[in-house]
Amino acid sequence: MIPRYTRPEMAAIWTPESRFGIWLEIETLAAEAMEAMGTIPAGVSAAVRARAAFEVDRIDEIEREVKHDVIAFLTNVAEHVGDEARFLHLGMTSSDVLDTCLNVQMVRAADLMLGGIDRVLAALRTRAMEFKYTPTIGRSHGIHAEPTTFGIKLAGFHAEFQRARTRLLIARDEVSTCAISGAVGTFANIDPRVEAYVAEKLGLRIEPVSTQVIPRDRHAMYFAVLGVIASSVERLATEIRHLQRTEVLEAEEYFSAGQKGSSAMPHKRNPVLTENLTGLARLVRSAVTPALENVALWHERDISHSSVERGIGPDATIHLDFALHRLGGVIENLVVYPENMLRTINSMGGLHNSQRILLALVESGCSREDAYRFVQRNAMRTWKKEGDLATLLKADPDVTARLKDAEIDALFDLEFHFKHADTIFERVFGAD
Repeated sequence: MIPRYTRPEMAAIWTPESRFGIWLEIETLAAEAMEAMGTIPAGVSAAVRARAAFEVDRIDEIEREVKHDVIAFLTNVAEHVGDEARFLHLGMTSSDVLDTCLNVQMVRAADLMLGGIDRVLAALRTRAMEFKYTPTIGRSHGIHAEPTTFGIKLAGFHAEFQRARTRLLIARDEVSTCAISGAVGTFANIDPRVEAYVAEKLGLRIEPVSTQVIPRDRHAMYFAVLGVIASSVERLATEIRHLQRTEVLEAEEYFSAGQKGSSAMPHKRNPVLTENLTGLARLVRSAVTPALENVALWHERDISHSSVERGIGPDATIHLDFALHRLGGVIENLVVYPENMLRTINSMGGLHNSQRILLALVESGCSREDAYRFVQRNAMRTWKKEGDLATLLKADPDVTARLKDAEIDALFDLEFHFKHADTIFERVFGAD
């Protein structure tokens, strides 16, 4: 990963030092369990904990000769441990170490990403409360529909990221398994109690049937969830990018002192952060299809998944972790222009009240078909800038035969659209 889109906390999970450190812990825990059962001599695990060490460069050097990373690792560890090292990896196979380690890394990565989601949720809650009753136009198909509030808009995103948090917790649970079952997963040369001990110490569950590898449907679920969360990030980023367009300018990314938007045009204030988020979301989603294709391994195992996971494991989690914290910062510092939102609402001559007129005519005894026709023909004139909708309606005899001028004016009350804002907020944020 390039440093530009990497947080050090997440990058640390995927370093060789971290990976080999987890491998060593797995091997040591397995030795502890075997020692407690009398499978290996007493004192082995203590000797391993006292003397075990590894050097990444040395492991790489050995691997260049033996062409096997786990053997290279064990050889290097043995150089430090001495004779007791012969009891490490007893009855185990490489996948026991590799798969359990990967799941530990994915769980730790999920914990960091949950922190990112929590930051997004906190920012959305704060800003939603701030703009709970701030009118803004709602759009469908990108076209003015009816008014909402900017707070309600943000509350909708908050609800979405609440779902994202729930999904990530489920995905974390999916990969929280440990496999120490030996070749083809039958425990022929290692006691299942070793697996149970290692799992407990690492905060994992045992894998019911590992077939030598942990089934990859678990990992596919995990990466699919990351893809969905990335899409939620992109949806909010896209909303902000639209609102920052010059002709809209209802909200924009914070532009700091000394910041420059263009090498050519000094006036530019570009939505670069949310554009970054859109791109990062694409990268996260690019991991989903390979993860799905990893499910169908041959028989009890093959390693066609290995090269894929060495890439998508770090890449997808690092990208999404960074994106979540960037999004949190964007929301925290978002510059909002309520006056521009109100200007936008009023820019179309009251067209956003067309449904209220329609319903009032129906309630007066007009058929829905006629009511729709009466309102639409005046609305289309408003589109053409021939007058505002209220004035045109008051001049239409088919409308005035059923509604008085004062009744028409009352139907253009902006606050009417927000009467259930409290109900929506209570559903999202609770009664407090």
